[in-house]
Amino acid sequence: MMQFVFLLTGLALVFAIGWLVSSDRSQIKFKRMGIMFALQLLISFLCLNTSDGVQLMGSISNFFSWLMEQAAGGVNFVFGGLVIQKGASVFFLDVLMPIVFISALVGILNYLKILPFIIKWTGYLLNKLAGMGELESYFAVSTAILGQPEVFLTIKEKIPKLDEKRLYTICASAMSAVSATVLASYMQLVPGKFVVTAVFLNILSALIVSCIVNPYEVSPEEELSVNTNESLAVSKEPFFQVLGNYIQDGFKLATTVAAMLIGFVALVTFLNSTFAAIFNIEFTTVLGYMFSPVAFLMGVPSEDITQVGSLMATKILTNEFVALGELNQVAETLSPKGNAIISSYLISFANFSVVGIITGSIKSISEKQGGFVARFSMKLLLGATLASILTGTIVGLYF
Repeated sequence: MMQFVFLLTGLALVFAIGWLVSSDRSQIKFKRMGIMFALQLLISFLCLNTSDGVQLMGSISNFFSWLMEQAAGGVNFVFGGLVIQKGASVFFLDVLMPIVFISALVGILNYLKILPFIIKWTGYLLNKLAGMGELESYFAVSTAILGQPEVFLTIKEKIPKLDEKRLYTICASAMSAVSATVLASYMQLVPGKFVVTAVFLNILSALIVSCIVNPYEVSPEEELSVNTNESLAVSKEPFFQVLGNYIQDGFKLATTVAAMLIGFVALVTFLNSTFAAIFNIEFTTVLGYMFSPVAFLMGVPSEDITQVGSLMATKILTNEFVALGELNQVAETLSPKGNAIISSYLISFANFSVVGIITGSIKSISEKQGGFVARFSMKLLLGATLASILTGTIVGLYF
């Protein structure tokens, strides 16, 4: 019974905040929201509360674990000479370097036109169910596979023609999703079932929040049809050149994440030490108290709300890898429900640094549209965070 109470409080929180910042409260799309929310409940129920779904989630997790083992072959060949203390784990080698291998696989699937096929028809089905618009549905699915900033290149011809409302929706989708290249790395830090479920739910959560924060209708005249084969720009370059590009992109991503982790973790450590010396309380603990009401309304047990609130804030201020790393260290001290909610909440790109990445990506395509994104950047971060709250709340229903 209490699970449903907290489902309602979490939904009420998302709707209330979204309503307060909505661009047009009279046009909030309740029917679309209802359809997508029902679809979320169905997906989460099948993934987390049925024997077949649980078995499927286990199989997917095992598959990604197997991929990590294959990636270890290349990592060990290059870094195998390093002397590492027995039983120790090096985050850069064990979690980040496999991104290079996963990126290569994504490149192969894209080259073989498997990803364009999946994105095209999944986006088509989503549009038929939710009626969000062909472009929005296509892009929402694309973000869950391709990641950013590359995903914006798939619609670069359309971006200059979008109005501010449609531009907001695609940017919110980009922040609420995670790319396929990092899924295996996430699964090294939290249970794979939460990663996979969150990926599915986040596609819909971003669109649901957009129906509140940014409601609009797409008329037939305004609809910008998307040719997915053109949009995904399946390369005509030689196979090994394409593969090499994806491998280099994967390595750049891994090293970029590593640099950000070094900087952000050091900054958080500095703030914790400074606050402890001056106020006798750590900075992350202060953040935990600030976000604990949100965690409570999502259904996090009262004994976990400070720790979970701290992780929620850490993700927004730094990035999901920092927060997932901290969660991995304290997961055993949290309840199963608290673990499920925060694990699902963290699986998105909703943080300050990604706002900059998205703004820069759009600006590189269209100076004018980049200016629009910069103006609603904080509203974009709020919407993506609400989407994460919605996803975490729904997952908490089953624990």
